[in-house]
Amino acid sequence: MGLSRRDFIKACAAAAAFAAAGASVARPEWAEAAEDGITWGKAPCRYCGVGCSVLVGVKGGRIVSTKGDPAGPVNKGLNCIKGYFLSKALYGKDRLTTPLIRKGNRMVEASWDEALDLIAAQYKKAIAEHGPDSVALYGSGQWTIQEGYVASKLMKGGIGTNNLEPNARLCMASAVVAFMNTFGSDEPMGCYDDLDLGDTYVLWGANMAEAHPVLFSRLIDNKLKHPKVKLIDIATRRTRTTKMADEFIAIKPHGDLAALNAIIHVILRDKLYDEAFVAKHVSFKRGKENAPYGLKDKEAFNETPADVKNLSFEEYKALMKPYTPQWAQKVSGIPAAKIEELARVYGDKSRKVNSLWTMGVNQHSRGVWVNNLIYNLHLLTGKICKPGENPLSLTGQPSACGTAREVGTFAHRLPADMVVMNEAHRKKAAGIWGVPAEKIPAKVGLHTVEMFRAIDRGELKCIWIQCTNPFQSLPNLNRVRKAAQSRKAFIVVSDIYPTRSTELADVVLPSASWVEKEGVFGNTERRTQQWFKMVNAPGKSKEDVWQLIEFAKRMGHGALFPYPEKGMHRAIFEEYRKFTLGTGKDLAPYGTYAKVRGLRWPVKANGTETRWRYTEADDEHVAKGEGIKFYKAPNNKVSAWFRPYEPPAEVPDRNYPFWFCTGRLLEHWHTGTMTGRVPELRRAVSQATVELHPEDAKRLGIRNRDQVRITSRRGSIVLTAEIGGRGTPERGSVFTTFFDEKKLVNEICIDAFDPLSKEPDFKKCAVKVQKA
Repeated sequence: MGLSRRDFIKACAAAAAFAAAGASVARPEWAEAAEDGITWGKAPCRYCGVGCSVLVGVKGGRIVSTKGDPAGPVNKGLNCIKGYFLSKALYGKDRLTTPLIRKGNRMVEASWDEALDLIAAQYKKAIAEHGPDSVALYGSGQWTIQEGYVASKLMKGGIGTNNLEPNARLCMASAVVAFMNTFGSDEPMGCYDDLDLGDTYVLWGANMAEAHPVLFSRLIDNKLKHPKVKLIDIATRRTRTTKMADEFIAIKPHGDLAALNAIIHVILRDKLYDEAFVAKHVSFKRGKENAPYGLKDKEAFNETPADVKNLSFEEYKALMKPYTPQWAQKVSGIPAAKIEELARVYGDKSRKVNSLWTMGVNQHSRGVWVNNLIYNLHLLTGKICKPGENPLSLTGQPSACGTAREVGTFAHRLPADMVVMNEAHRKKAAGIWGVPAEKIPAKVGLHTVEMFRAIDRGELKCIWIQCTNPFQSLPNLNRVRKAAQSRKAFIVVSDIYPTRSTELADVVLPSASWVEKEGVFGNTERRTQQWFKMVNAPGKSKEDVWQLIEFAKRMGHGALFPYPEKGMHRAIFEEYRKFTLGTGKDLAPYGTYAKVRGLRWPVKANGTETRWRYTEADDEHVAKGEGIKFYKAPNNKVSAWFRPYEPPAEVPDRNYPFWFCTGRLLEHWHTGTMTGRVPELRRAVSQATVELHPEDAKRLGIRNRDQVRITSRRGSIVLTAEIGGRGTPERGSVFTTFFDEKKLVNEICIDAFDPLSKEPDFKKCAVKVQKA
């Protein structure tokens, strides 16, 4: 079959992007031939927050193939290497298939009734003796919308505690708080179309080539088609993303606060801002400062309305005057002249500028502030809510947006941007749930770091962990693992494979995964995607929503879940959808999603999606003639925050002279629970390594593949040195990944967190590096 010019360009762009990411498009869409006996169905990918549409091939009751869906508007037929081997992620030899209960030091097989009865008995005992806040449920950005909704309704409306958290606290909480305190509503105003329509892309600590390779392919496709498109990579290490960038700008860890403030300084100094846009749409504020880093247990910090000061534009300008490029150069490492250039890039009225970021910004002890400052760049220059020019916070899990954020499985949230602290919000939730308003506590529950510290303190008596692996992924891991090993709390883990968390559990429950159940995910660009069950889960495995409802019945809350066995997922979704209607986060009826490859909310009355929020051209919540209207913000004006530079929680010194940073790589995902079971991915990268700058390695007498000991104030690990590989950190820094269950690198990480979002800072702590 011949290729059109368009298909050829698309193939070349994809090849370029995937070459940078160390992968390839293994089977392009035009090479696919039908196979006899295979039934194909559509589903969103199980991995990251991009939300690629995947075609799933089933034969003989087993998934035999996955491929990129040509009809998928996100990926347009492409797969990354993880998506290509997605079918194998469900068929590891050690798949959990039956409930297990701890008997002494052994785990023994049990029936579902035995396991659920035991869990309910332990929860009832804890609640009777210590109250509902002595129990918790820790979920995931990999939960379906239905699972997250049932969990929230059970914990907050049934048991009566807000001790419900998602692992998205570790990755997206800073983005959530910044969206809320800037725009009054979570999630982006732009969408992936901006990757096709812009001409300038500034990446702030985002290795898209490895962490979001399909989106990166779209950006590179645009770049290859339009030579004027410019890609700027601002990061603490050179990566495969850097290889495709027009310019790499090295920045010191924690230097983004300084650099962003200095860019804003230049924009204000040289009047590169859009005066009319600012006057109409922007208010200026200053919040509480000099906050602690959360290193002490129960270290409280709250920014109340009384702590917020309204500023005039002139007052804001005056506050920004000290943040000169010369000052920022000393703190950030970016030359003053380069900061001036970046300001002119953002201030150039002829360019469509997009900012993209992910964990480099969010996993930060001042992550909310950095998010705020990126938004300030776009608000001051008016480069927002327009096709091809927007800030876009990238997401790491398939439904961190749809479930953790939209459903509201954080300890302070309710569905559709509502919060437990607001009485009107609690009343609305109680009305839909059919419970007394006073049943939902006004008190915010334990955030993730404090939740696991509470186990150590003996305050949390029971915790149920679903679809995540915290005893590998949390910071300061030695403390939380020792607490679990002490048996201070009754621990339940639902998962599909044995993990570093199941090994510490009192009960292990085998879960169904992905297309072994029906579900809905919501991705980064507000796209809600549905799929149907395609194969049975192995053995006695059950989906998490079934587990939760059966547990609810044993706890006396079964009446909250009167859903029919047939059509249960539809009924749950339709109940949840009631929260969204008329809010600017409107969802379509369930049946609509079964027919399409997702829709971006708010879904309009005529059933079509919204690409760009807050603009009359695309958002029906904005009336004709209003242009851009930030209708979720107070007085329709968004907030540009003054956010000063404040130092990190820990810096290198004589004893610990290196910066330590963790992150992702292309072949593996999170803690490797799924990708570690794929033989091809395990062969490609079998273990975590530590990247060093060649000059640092030479000074320390370390050669490539030597064993290296990394030590912090919290722990020590030995890793294989990687010098001159896919990534190279700047001098004075080392980098590693956290997928390898045999190398618990998070034992090194500090458990400092952002005071507003409570998201831990995985990107920097001080370590010493020695040849082992």
